[in-house]
Formats: sequence, C-alpha cells, structure tokens
Amino acid sequence: MISKFHHFSAFLFFLVLLQLWPVLSLAKSTCNENEQVDVKRSDFPDGFLFGTATSSFQVEGAYLEDGKSLSNWDVFSHIPGNIENNDNGDVADDHYHRFLEDIGIMHSLGVNSYRFSISWPRILPKGRFGKVNPAGINFYNYLIDNLLLRGIEPFVTIYHHDFPQQLEEKYGSWLSPQMQKEFVHLAKTCFENFGDRVKYWATLNEPNLLTDMAYIRGTYPPTHCSAPFGNCSAGNSDTEPLIVLHNMLLSHAKAVKLYRKHFQEKQGGSMGIVLHSMMYEPLRDEDSDRQAVSRALAFNVGWMLDPLVFGDYPAEMREYLGSQLPRFSKEETKYVKGSLDFIGINHYSTLYAKDCIHSVCVLGSNHAIRGFVYTTGERDGIMIGEPTGNPRFFVVPEGMEKIVDYVKDRYKNIPMYVTENGYSPPKQKNQRSQDLVDDVKRIEYHSGYLSALARAIR
Repeated sequence: MISKFHHFSAFLFFLVLLQLWPVLSLAKSTCNENEQVDVKRSDFPDGFLFGTATSSFQVEGAYLEDGKSLSNWDVFSHIPGNIENNDNGDVADDHYHRFLEDIGIMHSLGVNSYRFSISWPRILPKGRFGKVNPAGINFYNYLIDNLLLRGIEPFVTIYHHDFPQQLEEKYGSWLSPQMQKEFVHLAKTCFENFGDRVKYWATLNEPNLLTDMAYIRGTYPPTHCSAPFGNCSAGNSDTEPLIVLHNMLLSHAKAVKLYRKHFQEKQGGSMGIVLHSMMYEPLRDEDSDRQAVSRALAFNVGWMLDPLVFGDYPAEMREYLGSQLPRFSKEETKYVKGSLDFIGINHYSTLYAKDCIHSVCVLGSNHAIRGFVYTTGERDGIMIGEPTGNPRFFVVPEGMEKIVDYVKDRYKNIPMYVTENGYSPPKQKNQRSQDLVDDVKRIEYHSGYLSALARAIR
C-alpha cells in the first residue's frame, strides 16, 4: 500500500523519524547486517515517529485547479523528453482530491506521522507580489486537521523544489538574492495559517541535491550546467551551485529567525532543514581514498550543515574552492549560525570514494566543485550492495548507522530525524505480478536499515 505514495518513482518511499535525544536502551537485535531481522516497534524508544513521506508535485495533481499557478516543474515536465515516458504531475496520485483516502491508508499502516510539502504556487501563485490563494490554504488546513483526527502528526516541508514559474522568469530563481525575500514570505504565510497545529517544520528539502541536479548536472529545472557535467544551453557547473546553495541557506536562516522572533514561543514548534546524505567508503585501501571519503562528506553534508551549525563552510571547501565560495557577512553569520532545532537526514545508500588529486579520474570528478572525488557503486566488478531501481542507490544497511553516527558526532548530537529512506525495485522485464505484491526486497531493505538505525540509537 505504500506504493501509492511514489508514483513519480524517485525518492520518497518511506519516512522514519529518529531523534537521538535522549538516547535510550533498546531491545536486543542482531549485529549481522546480512541476516534477516525481525524489527519491532518496541526496538525503538517511546515517542519514536514512524511515517510516510511525499512532496507536493509528486502526488497532488490538480496542477491548475482552484487558483494554483504553473510551477517550474509543471513547465519542465511538459517539455517532451525531460521525464521518462513523458510523465507529468497534472494528475499524479490525485492526492489533492483523494487525501482523505490516503490518510485512511496511512492510518491502516499504523504510522503516526506524515511528512508532506507545501505547494508554493498553490498558496502563493504570484509569490510575494500577489495575493494568498484561499483555496490552497483551505486544502492544507483540511489535510492537517484530518491527519490530527487520525492521530497522525503533520511534519511539514515548506519548500520541496517546486515554486511559481514566474519566479524563474522574474529573478532566475535561486541564482538571485531576491528569492530569499520570496521564501521568507512563503514561510511567514505557512506559520500564520498552519503553525497553530504544525510542530515540525523543515524549511527546505535537500538543497544540496537540488543544487547538484539543477545546476551541476542540469537534469532538474532550470537545467543549468556546463561541460563536462552536461550539455545545457545555460549555466556554469563550477560556480552557479555555490551561489544557489548560499541563497538557500540564507533563506533558511532568515525564515528561522522570523519564526523564533514572532511565532515559536506561542506555537511551540521546531525548525530544521533536510539533508541529502550518502555515506562513503574508500574505494582503495589507501590514505588518499580515506581522505577522499572525508572530502566527499564535507562537500555534501558539511557544505549544507556546517554554516547552519558553526557559521561557515567547511575548511576543505575553502581550501579547494578559494574565492569562488561565497562568504557570510558578520551580520549574516549571527543568524545563520545555530539556526537548527533539528537535522533531517534523507539516506538511501552508500558509495565508494576515490581520490582525484593524486589519481586520474573521469571528467567532472577532477573539478573542485566535486572536491576532487570520484564516487561509484562498483569495485573490481562487484557492487557495493544489491542494486535498486535507482542506478546510484544500493542496499547497504550499515551505511545508515554510519551516517547517523557521523552527523551526531560532527554536529554535537543536535536532535536528528531520518526524514527519508526507502527502496525502489530494479526494472525487470517479465516481472511476475506476485513478486510485486509480496514485495520481499522492500521488506528486507527496511528490515536491514531499521536494524542499523536501532544500533545507532543504542
């Protein structure tokens, strides 16, 4: 039944929420990652949240109903060839019309939280220079109220990659500092309309992944890139990502500053951000590849979280990117540093990392924007884990324990939620329908990853 929530195939399959605060003892579970384990709810602390996750564009549909404007993803997905099978979000899972049925399915699964995102063009069709759309506000109010009636905690992502297309045409979206004002206006609208019932707010979903896909590889809108990363009509893969993420981090920090000053005391919610977080292992048993692992983590995890915890980008990034890496002003540092009540982790897989400073690597990996690191799922013809439906995702349960430990240690045990984790089956010809019904591989995936998560808490 969970399959209902991943029509767009990509990255939202299952949500597990973890808070390492406080650390509690758990029931005994096996330490052998390759052994099937019977994971029970009792293996996790009281108050642990289990849930499902979606994003607005991937599930809502109703792409031009009730006052909603075109989003950047609406425009992108209607261009032939951009999406596999030329799919689009016009109907998707029809969550906009069938959310009560979906809530019933969630309730039948026994989950106690639901992470969803706000469609920016649904509530603010023209951004801060237009009016709030009452129909959009009503939809999310109905959704939140009915979740709470079923005992399901709403976990709201303010921005999950879709915004009014007008903002791309007007500013160039995240390449412009103007997007900071637009985002704060969006966040304020959410706090004013939903904050009396929402206690968990994530400002942005995976800014590091969005930056990679939209401004390095050029496969997400607005499809900016440069050689050797891709063949786009506009963009610079070596510099634009640094500007984009900088604007996103400032947007997050300003929204948190607003919430803490005007809303948090009365509403009692918490504010965080959601990170795309791979784990890495050295490709070769060499110090250079072990250093490559550290750089890979710094250029992915640290790039996003270091400024929000410590006030500046990682030293490794300053070393290799130099003056290309933006700087925060003294005033900005005051509100950027410490702007997290929690960290959201999206973790699916682990990759090998190879040093490209002292070794020859494929084009792209030998660029500073990649930290001079090549990542792969294969070593000597053997995959790091069982393949999935995503060519960069492999089943490596122990990576969950390692990434949680890494984030816990690097960021001084800030409360942490695993906001995405899940499995998609490899595409196979002539696959038996019964295999899809039994869904054994997904069960094994969740069992292994949840067991690793339990070890991390313990």
